[in-house]
Amino acid sequence: MATGRALTTETEREYLRGEHGEQRMYEARSRVKARINERLAEDVELFEEEAPSLLEELQQAVCED
Repeated sequence: MATGRALTTETEREYLRGEHGEQRMYEARSRVKARINERLAEDVELFEEEAPSLLEELQQAVCED
């Protein structure tokens, strides 16, 4: 199984936890927000059209009921 990043890198996780100061935390939040609003939206559209089973798995992983 692949062990790469989903939305964050390990370093970004440290930044988000505030382990490297507030500026790094804000920068990491901005990068993750851009991934959610841009890249993730593109992936969802692709899954809707070409791989509905992947979209279903994604929904199960991130959505409640």
